[in-house]
Amino acid sequence: MKSNNKSQKTSNKSSFTKSELKKEAETVVIQSVGYPFSFPLMDVHTLEISDKKLFEHYAKEQWLRLEVKKGDYLFDQKILPDYGFKILKASPNDSVIGENTSIELSIKENIANDIKSISTDLTLDDIIGQEKAKNKCKIIMKYLENPEKFGQWAPRNILFFGVPGTGKTMLAKSLTNELNVPLYLLKATTLIGDHVGDGARQIHDLFEVAQKTAPSVIFIDEIDAIALHRKFQSIRGDVSEIVNALLTEMDGIHENKGIVTIAATNNPEQLDYAIRSRFEDEFEFKIPSITERISMIEKFIDNMPFNVQVSSKKLAEMSKGMSGRDIKEKLLKSALHRTLYEDKEIIDLNHFEHALNTYKSSNEGSKNMFV
Repeated sequence: MKSNNKSQKTSNKSSFTKSELKKEAETVVIQSVGYPFSFPLMDVHTLEISDKKLFEHYAKEQWLRLEVKKGDYLFDQKILPDYGFKILKASPNDSVIGENTSIELSIKENIANDIKSISTDLTLDDIIGQEKAKNKCKIIMKYLENPEKFGQWAPRNILFFGVPGTGKTMLAKSLTNELNVPLYLLKATTLIGDHVGDGARQIHDLFEVAQKTAPSVIFIDEIDAIALHRKFQSIRGDVSEIVNALLTEMDGIHENKGIVTIAATNNPEQLDYAIRSRFEDEFEFKIPSITERISMIEKFIDNMPFNVQVSSKKLAEMSKGMSGRDIKEKLLKSALHRTLYEDKEIIDLNHFEHALNTYKSSNEGSKNMFV
């Protein structure tokens, strides 16, 4: 249900009298939710209130005598016509806005408080392989150490791409930990919300918080969830708004000095050109070589609770084509769990072969699902 001052003013005398009989609200708490519709040229507004008392007078003047219930909506009719606000609380409920009603806006402060940086103890030495990507990260690290020095030559937007489990998120975590700068980690899938404008506001809020804590890094995982080329998807209005908001921030229309935006994808060739062209550089993450797999396996085995009766070289040969994450989760961990299931305390070749067969069967099933 919505409340609208235009319809209220044109209502007949009997309904006006009915609203007058209702109690005057002591407090009304509202939250910005955006527009009820969208079209390509529509601007997405992120509200920032400079004077809460002034906003209260502005809101009260246009919503005076409107009935308010928790869960209903109020719409602005002046500066941002049809911009919606959800009523979070009306005290008492089912009352009317009067001269003495206190109207509180709950938006930016709550959203900003929900945005937290990620803490980690990872270092670059913890990442085995991906030497080319790690070397390229030196550019990001030098910039974040001294943003003023780079000026217009700053590495602002970087794309990490490669198959899942090859260390894209790990590298972002390790470089920010080594520099002791905040990392804001976001999955693009979480930007697609219930209301038009939700995701776009999250983007702007994220960059605002990152700017306040700069130098900092924003890491957007699974960016293809919102930035697929149009031939691969039917574009929703809210997704289009999210992309436009992201492009605005990436283009530097707002000065984002000291912020590096890193996006990650498994399918770079499927990204929309408008997004992909904004990345100044692309870091490729590859499946580990046999030498790298041996090093990974030796490192993982050192922390396993049971003895392993198979050599690291043999396991590296068995795991050809697997990512680092799959080696740990699908081969080593699965073999360990099989050992526990059999009430044994030594992990032998049979356990690893069983784990590998399960992994291959699962992979084949996933491929056939889309045939």
